[in-house]
Order: sequence, then structure tokens, then C-alpha cells
Amino acid sequence: MIKQLKFIIYTRPFICFIYYFIRLYSWTLRLKIENEKSWRGMLDGNQPVILVTWHQQFFSAIRHFKTYARYHPGLMISRSQDGELISAVARRSGWHTPRGSSSRGGKEAMAEMIAHLNTYGFGAHILDGPTGPIGKVKPGIIKMALQTNAVIVPFYANADRAWFFNSWDRFMVPKPFAKVRLRFLDPIQICEQENDNFEALRQQLEKTMRPGLHR
Repeated sequence: MIKQLKFIIYTRPFICFIYYFIRLYSWTLRLKIENEKSWRGMLDGNQPVILVTWHQQFFSAIRHFKTYARYHPGLMISRSQDGELISAVARRSGWHTPRGSSSRGGKEAMAEMIAHLNTYGFGAHILDGPTGPIGKVKPGIIKMALQTNAVIVPFYANADRAWFFNSWDRFMVPKPFAKVRLRFLDPIQICEQENDNFEALRQQLEKTMRPGLHR
């Protein structure tokens, strides 16, 4: 029964249904976008930008992130079956999705993502990857920023009413008609910093991002 259910979930018709269901559900949320101008002007001025957030909070951004399709954004997604579902939804929203993670295909996906950023100058990245641990910034974002001269723009998602799953990341889904705030932090330009130590830069970004994590 479980195998049959999984087969249905990953079929094209079901993925199409999920995409439109998420779109419809997201339109019930009352979004408030904060501090977006701080980096949109940079992007329009041909400064590469990478938006970053925690795995638990990306659902809240799906609806608004479709408005970025004209910038040809990119997002690395794992090669897992769940990743296939997420990738299909992202592609229908106008996002390019290199497939890979630290456990499988990461090197190739990273190279594709860097090439995409160097061509189009815009993307997003999930800081703690597809499997965590929660609140741990993986080093890939530092490599991407250094090799593309991109600024890193962290963002958080908050909701006045939300469900939190019993998963490694405490995945957050705002309840219908919830007030949701997407708050962008000021851009971080790590290429201009004197410290070129990957671990120090990773720890610095992790320290910046952790206050917005829902425990």
C-alpha cells in the first residue's frame, strides 16, 4: 500500500496537482514583505545575489518567490524523491533547479549552480541542506558566494499561526489566512572581507542566521 502511494505521489499528474494546491493555499496567507529594496536594487544593477534561509522556513516564501521568475533564479535541490517533488514545483514557478546534495551529486550540482549564478546573477540556497542538522550552515554557500562575487541576503519567515512538523528541521507551514512576514536582512558581502577562512565565514553566517530559527 505504501509503495503504491509513493508511486502516485511522484507521478506528473499528482505533482501538477500539488503545485496548484500550494499556489491556492499560499494565496490565503497575508504576506508582509520587509526590507526587499535593500537587495533588489543591487540585483537590478547586475550585482549577483543569493537569498538564504533555513530549511524549516522556505514554504512560506514559495508564493512570493514566483515573482522573481524574470531574473532566471536558481536553487540547488537534492536528488531524493522528496527533492523531485520540490524541484518540480520550483520549476513550475520559474526556477532553475540543479540537483544534488552533500550525500549524492553535490559536486556536479554545485558546479552547475555556480555557472548559473555567473550567467544570471540570482539564486537561493537552503543553509542547512535537505537533512540538517537544524541550524547548521553547510559550507557550500560560502563557496558559491566567493566564486560568483555574490552578496548573501538572509531572510526569515514568521507567522502568527503555524504548524510545526515533528521532523529534523521542525518544518513550518503557516495556517490558512495566517499573517506571514518575510523579512530580508541587509546584504552580506563576504568577498570584501579580509578573512578568507571558509570555517570562519561559515560560522559568522551561522551566528547571523540562528536568531531567526524557530526551535
